[in-house]
Amino acid sequence: MEILRVENLSKHYGKGNTQVKALEDVSLSVKKGEFVAIIGPSGSGKSTLLHLIGGVDIPTEGKVYIDDTNIYNLNESSRAVFRRRQVGLVYQFYNLIPILNVKENITLPILLDGKKVQKDKLKEIVNTLGIADRMNYLPNQLSGGQQQRVSIGRALINNPALLLADEPTGNLDSKNSEEIINLLKMSNRKYKQTIIIITHDESIALQANRVISIEDGKIVKDEVLRK
Repeated sequence: MEILRVENLSKHYGKGNTQVKALEDVSLSVKKGEFVAIIGPSGSGKSTLLHLIGGVDIPTEGKVYIDDTNIYNLNESSRAVFRRRQVGLVYQFYNLIPILNVKENITLPILLDGKKVQKDKLKEIVNTLGIADRMNYLPNQLSGGQQQRVSIGRALINNPALLLADEPTGNLDSKNSEEIINLLKMSNRKYKQTIIIITHDESIALQANRVISIEDGKIVKDEVLRK
């Protein structure tokens, strides 16, 4: 079952001789439950692609369908709500709210929707992530690895259609990097979570089921490593 479809996606900055084509006519499809790595050198367009898939940025041309919804047919406020409910985002620098504790950061997407937190789901996630004893800690009281675990918990709490991770280990040492990748692989297996990860680290990419290589804003290789 297809969960994501990208059609002829382009992102250009500037005009005329100074125009930069960050992404050029990219099309791809991702099935539910896939674990996809997108790799490429710095400036290749991989982060631009991820941000467009997540509805964080606006394309110059093209369409993005998530669960059969064309996200760029939605107005800005509707797209923000859709993103909060259907897209989990994990960033290199965590993007946690400094004045909220671990529990509040993880449950923020649900609270913003005015919904009730499912205590069993929250308990399962924090136990799985190994942060159950840190629920009342603020982000500045946590290590980098712990903060990234909170970020993953926040991304998973709403059972999103997609989990998008932009260089999630880029700010971590090798031990924490390995643990974070193992947690993403676990969420892919345990929750059947569809994951797209941006990385410049080939060893990390090779742990995915599928690797898409981007150069100069275009897909140059799309390889299935395992099913």
